[in-house]
This record gives sequence, structure tokens and C-alpha cells, in this order.
Amino acid sequence: MFIVKAYTMPHPPLAVPSVGKGKESKGIKDTLKAMYDVALEIAEIKPDTIIYITPHNTLYSDYFHISPGNSAKGDLGRFGAPEEVFNTVYDEEMAERISRIAGNSEIPAGTQGERDPGLDHGVTVPMWFINKHYKDYKSLRVSQSGMPSTEHYMLGQIISMAAESLGRKTVVIASSDLSHKLQEDAPYGYTPEGPEFDKMITEALKEGDFLSLFKIPERIRDRAGECGYNSLMTMAGLFDGYDVESVLLSYEGPFGVGYAVASFAAVKENANRNILEQFVTSTLKELEKRRSAEDEYQELARKSLEHIIRTGKVLSIPNGLPVNMLSKRAGTFVSLHKNNRLRGCIGTISPSTDNIATEIIQNAVSAGLNDTRFNPVSEEELPYIIYKVDILGEAEPVSGPEFLDVKRYGVIVTSGNRRGLLLPNLDGIDTVDEQLNIAKQKAGIGQNEAVKLERFEVIRHE
Repeated sequence: MFIVKAYTMPHPPLAVPSVGKGKESKGIKDTLKAMYDVALEIAEIKPDTIIYITPHNTLYSDYFHISPGNSAKGDLGRFGAPEEVFNTVYDEEMAERISRIAGNSEIPAGTQGERDPGLDHGVTVPMWFINKHYKDYKSLRVSQSGMPSTEHYMLGQIISMAAESLGRKTVVIASSDLSHKLQEDAPYGYTPEGPEFDKMITEALKEGDFLSLFKIPERIRDRAGECGYNSLMTMAGLFDGYDVESVLLSYEGPFGVGYAVASFAAVKENANRNILEQFVTSTLKELEKRRSAEDEYQELARKSLEHIIRTGKVLSIPNGLPVNMLSKRAGTFVSLHKNNRLRGCIGTISPSTDNIATEIIQNAVSAGLNDTRFNPVSEEELPYIIYKVDILGEAEPVSGPEFLDVKRYGVIVTSGNRRGLLLPNLDGIDTVDEQLNIAKQKAGIGQNEAVKLERFEVIRHE
């Protein structure tokens, strides 16, 4: 295997002495030692190419950006150390080969759309340690994207194929800080999910248990405030089909941010280590189990979207629906989720059709095809979509935020002809202030503008 070794390395600028000014030697001593050890090991390997997977370069929602050109430079000036200058020669042939294999695999990746050619600190901090001991290599910078973890894993598979096809002795650096919410004075404060996320990650890295990486809930990731999860998923994909020797070299979080250093090497081929295939199979089984538990509201939403995508026609109201769905009118919201992430959501504040059933059909189609935040749902995605239907109760005016309850009531904010709505009991929204701020933002209302408030309850089908 031409991916000789892969490493997870954090990227705190203060790890560089000219930035940390002594703080680093007190707080992250184990991390520094591990990073120096990694650099020494890379110097012994003498790789032709080092690929850096970074969360801090150009990031697109639906595209993996590979830095173009034959060279790049950067510095740590924004962190108070402009004298720390970095210059690197890019492996253009590797960039082209990854792009070509990705295109053949229908994974969107390439060198188009660069926004900032300068090396980001997700690259320069690990590079500082490596360059202390080894410089005779070409590099490549590959960015994370907003795509699901499965696509990041597949990118790792593609990188491995590219190195193999070129016969290029390659090392991969998965640049990744973990949670930024480990303690009260952390950069983004504290949440219990911060330490929980870091424990899950470090246990998986220690054991080389890449399947468990896939199973970390999106809610925990979001609440933990991580920035390197998908770098790790790309790294994991390098070793699909291989037994892996994994070593967790260090873990620390004294400044409220988790720093893990680990090393990985392929031991031998193992057809049973088809991690992505195992995850997809288990996911489809779980989705089928959920589908069998759908009620009439969710089933109608699902059939509505599936029908229009497969036939191009709007579903007629099916027989056998509950009387309430045919005799009552109400605003409804239909939310689509894929891989535990929102995939579309459209709704009506008040009824716009003759009955709830028609309202659901209309909004399910719009959520899948007309939510401008997302590309239209494709037929290939349909088995992975989970449906949630909210039936809105009648809105009632309230005189102030003290009459709101983020878990019980949805909220409508109105200023002039601008109107925004937010449903109740949403993941990651725990206070009335958060609920109001997001509702205002959706309506284009300034955070300090006065608004009229209404609240409503919902019957949620999920």
C-alpha cells in the first residue's frame, strides 16, 4: 500500500513556540512531544508526497477543493508570528489523479474555485513540526466539504487509489482539532457533548474502530463544536479493506479544545474491513425499521415525494386516510433528514389547501424539490430520507418572551410585512432567546428590532 502512514494532528497555532511564547510547553506538553515524534517518524519514512486534509481552507457544501498550482506559501502572521514562513511545492500530478478518479467515481472534487491560495493554519501548524526534520517532499492540500461523512470516507478511498496508481510513497495528515467546548473558558463555552464527543473520537482512534466514527450522532458533533471530524473520516477511508495498526499518541484539552495525535498504518488486506459497506448496510436496515413504524402522516409525506420524483406527477390523495386528515385544515411543515442532517424543510404557517392531507402532499414535494438551500432530492437518495411532519395549532398573540417555551411552543415574529417562524423543540435550540434570534434571522429582521410575537403548539409526527 502506497499510503505508508496516516496521522491525526491538531493545529493550535500556540503549539509553535513563537506564537505560544511558553504557554504551549505548560499546557500541551504531551501534544508537543507526540507531534515532534510524528515529524521524526515521517523523516524516517521519507515520503514523496504529504497530503494535508484541512478544515480551514476553501470549503464548499457539495465539492472537495484541492489546491491548484505548483506551489503555495503561508505564514503565521495573523497569530502574531509573521516570521514563521512556509513554502511548499505541490504534487500537481497527484492533484490531477485524485480529481480524475473522483470524477469517474461521481465524487465532486477538483482544483476549481480557489478563494485563498495562502496556506491555512490547518496545514502550517503540522507542517512546522514536519519541516523541522524533513523537507524533501511535495505536498497537497485537500479541503473538507459540507457533504456527509460517507463522501469524505470515499474521498479517502480515492486518495489511496491515486497514490497506488502513481506509485507514490505517501503520508496523509488529517488536520483536526476536536471539541472546542470542553470547559467554561473554552473558545465557545462548555457543553456536556464536548467531552462526550472527544471520548468517542479518542476511543475510536485508539482501537482503529472506524465504524464507530460513522455512528457518532450529528447532534453531538454540532454541540461539541468540532472542526476535524471529516478530516478523520477521510483518513479512515484510506484504509478501507485493510487491518490497521493504530496508536493514540496523546490527547489533551487544557485550553478547552481537544487535541489528539494518533498514527495509523495498514497491516494486511482484510475483506471484512469494508467499513463503508457495513455502515451503508446497517443504515438501510435501520431506515427500513423506521419506515415500518411510520404513521399515516409520515407515510403520506414519503409517498408524495417518492411519487413525483419517480413519475413526475403529484400524488392523488390515497384511500384509507384518517378522517382528521381529510376534514380538517391546518398549516403543516414537512422536514426531510438524511444521514441525521436536514435535507429540506418547507411549510405553511396557516392552511392554504382544502385539508391536512393535501397540505402535506404539497409541502413534502416542496421540501424535496423547492427548498433553495439544497439541491433537489434525487431518486438515489430516497431510501435514505427520513420524514417528519408537524401539524400546527392556531397561533395566539403573546405580549412578551416570558410567555414562550422553546420546547412546547413554536414562535412567529412579525415586523411590518416581514414574518418568520420557528418550530418548537428543535435540536440545538435550548433557549427562547435562541429561538427568537433564529426566527428573526429567517425573516430578515434585525436582532434588536421590536416584533409582534405569536406562539403555537404542534402535533409532531416523527
